[in-house]
Amino acid sequence: MEIRQMATAFLTNQDDVLMMKKAGSKLFQFEFWGGIGGHLEYEELNNPMLASYREIEEETGFKRKEINNFKLKYILIENNDGEIRQQYVYFGETKHRNFAPSDEGELYWIPRNEITSLHTSKIINYTWIHYLEHPFIKDIVVGTTTRNKEQYSQIQWSIMKETVAF
Repeated sequence: MEIRQMATAFLTNQDDVLMMKKAGSKLFQFEFWGGIGGHLEYEELNNPMLASYREIEEETGFKRKEINNFKLKYILIENNDGEIRQQYVYFGETKHRNFAPSDEGELYWIPRNEITSLHTSKIINYTWIHYLEHPFIKDIVVGTTTRNKEQYSQIQWSIMKETVAF
């Protein structure tokens, strides 16, 4: 079984979120929306935050010093087509709204209360619903997708707390 690790960032400026509209991808041949991000490079596997900063600069032109309160908020895990996908989701605030055009897709500032109406992946939609319901949560939240009795996708949330191993 393959494991795909990804980092995604949602950058905010006031009540708007920088979102990317993609016409398609290697996996999907339809238009969809997402945050800023991509796959972790081998040397980033132990530090997904570095991958997220790299992706932000590549896709938007924003430099690390232009982002405040950049924090890991979610770790998302799903089994999709025999592949385990683990996604580290960061939130941060930008000091300005000026981004560079991206070869990855089209960038737009979207009001945060409209994000769940966009055509995003189910796991990102679940994440935004959770985030909007719990905007001040300080802990890292782990979301694991599964199916209910009717075979519909759903997500189970857990708060990650520090543990003692021994």
